[in-house]
Amino acid sequence: MNKSAMILPAVALVVAGILSSIFIVDEREKVLVLQFGQVKAVKEEPGIGFKVPLIQNVVRYDGRILGLLTQPLEVTPLDDRRLVVDAFARWRIVDLVAFRESVGTEGVRAAQARIERILNAAIREVLGAVPSQRVLSEDRTSLMNLIRDQARRQALSLGVDVVDVRLTRTDLPEQNLAATYARMRAEREREAADEVARGNEAAQRVRASADRTVVELTSQARKESEVIRGEADATRNGIYAEAFGRDPEFFAFTRSLTSYQRALQGSNSSIVMQPDSQFFEYLRSDQPPAAP
Repeated sequence: MNKSAMILPAVALVVAGILSSIFIVDEREKVLVLQFGQVKAVKEEPGIGFKVPLIQNVVRYDGRILGLLTQPLEVTPLDDRRLVVDAFARWRIVDLVAFRESVGTEGVRAAQARIERILNAAIREVLGAVPSQRVLSEDRTSLMNLIRDQARRQALSLGVDVVDVRLTRTDLPEQNLAATYARMRAEREREAADEVARGNEAAQRVRASADRTVVELTSQARKESEVIRGEADATRNGIYAEAFGRDPEFFAFTRSLTSYQRALQGSNSSIVMQPDSQFFEYLRSDQPPAAP
């Protein structure tokens, strides 16, 4: 009985020691085996690993691609137009030993802060070398690739690889929006005024051309009417002369009637002349006046 009582605790201790020396690495993890803070083994493949109980311990790190959303950052492009930029980076641990030496016991949280500082420096350097119009354009792939490459080179010392960088927002600072909108409004109003001025100038040219055409047409019509009127008067005078030559007395009679009609037009016509005036010769005698 005494022997059995001593063996069972020993077996239990051996089993506990064996179990505590075994650890399992998940396919999503990377593991460091540390002994008094020093790296003794690196386990990156999934499976079972072993360590010395009570002396060595296991530190686990996420082996997947991680994301980092930076805080809004104000940058000044080449044309001194300030912009507020947000970026999103994807990164992963590629060197566990260098990563442990760089961030210590704080792990991923410390790495995120250091990567963000590296990323902000790369954003400032790359965007500060180009005009703001290129930053604000829809096609910023080349700029994002430059930022990624520069951040990747600097982040390798941390044992991490920057896989991708995306600019999620590029806007003007709030205090500049009102001034920018006012400038845009002034530019649009100036363009509108230019268009109105050009329209008025074109309308003036069309109006002047139309007025000139009216004057020319009116002058031509007046000229033609005067010519026609002159020809008609000449024809009329020729007819009168021919008629006078055929019957002078009848011509004198018709001329007198025309004169009476013109003189007595209106509802209250008055003529003052001598009774024996030759003007009323056809009214007071049945005989025609003598031909002159």
